[in-house]
Amino acid sequence: MSMEKKRVYLPEGALLTTAENQAATSSLTALMRAQDEQMLLEARVVRCDVEHNLIVQLPCGEGIIPHDEGAQGIAEGTTKDIALISRVGKPVCFVVTGFEQTGDVCRPVLSRRVAQERCREEFLNHLRPGDVVPARVTRLETFGAFCDIGCGLVALMPIADISVSRISHPTDRLAVGMEIRTVVSTMENGRICLSLRELLGTWEENAALFSEGETVSGVVRSVESYGIFIELTPNLAGLAELHPDMDVRVGQQAAVFIKGMNPEKMKVKLALIDVMDGESKPAPLRYFITEGPITQWRYSPSGSQRVIERAFAMAE
Repeated sequence: MSMEKKRVYLPEGALLTTAENQAATSSLTALMRAQDEQMLLEARVVRCDVEHNLIVQLPCGEGIIPHDEGAQGIAEGTTKDIALISRVGKPVCFVVTGFEQTGDVCRPVLSRRVAQERCREEFLNHLRPGDVVPARVTRLETFGAFCDIGCGLVALMPIADISVSRISHPTDRLAVGMEIRTVVSTMENGRICLSLRELLGTWEENAALFSEGETVSGVVRSVESYGIFIELTPNLAGLAELHPDMDVRVGQQAAVFIKGMNPEKMKVKLALIDVMDGESKPAPLRYFITEGPITQWRYSPSGSQRVIERAFAMAE
């Protein structure tokens, strides 16, 4: 007996340019086959009409996602119409539910809601804390980042879980549209929270990228009365003494000399050489973990006086 092919659910946009998606949307005949096979497809929204139906551009013409089919919760009123309006110009996922004939024009009728319900039932509801999943950053707020983890369904990544090195705003590390890997940190009452810091390496893994006596670049993250915190990597920062002859500001690029490293205290001692205005675009992330599940993660070196760790477990 042949087994049904397991569907893979990814952030919206991941399927748009694939050969399979392009072939399945190339003609009305191909779309009819896609309907029979219940394929998950994607296309770009070109407009949201006055009734808040989404119109998508297909290689064979336009398709329509009726208002109530635009997203989970639209029909019930738990999701607002802004969730539809904001999709204009962006890719959306859908399944083909039928065809409507107007004169000589046959238009595919599509449902994003059904795609999202299947994603939740077949993928999201089976996730567990410690699972590593791809995500796309969709919105950044002072308290964290919202990420699409499948078919436009989002999860929150609190700012404290973005990195060990403290940041003032998620834009210090992430950008809207950025494709990242994340780990599921908690699941409670159907709400999923994500974390990134566990994938970015332990203190020892990050410290191994540097050597005492080197002069390297970093980013000024905090200026305190007792010193300047300079981020060398997202999960490693060091402290430099205040420099009376330099106007040092948060967000600047810094050239620093590594004076010493102390694993027991998880400290990196730096000497500030120079500062300059830096680029606002976040640097590419270096992942030390790319697959899960993760059951336990410890940032601190063995014997460290301070312990930073996390155990991944389902809420009671």
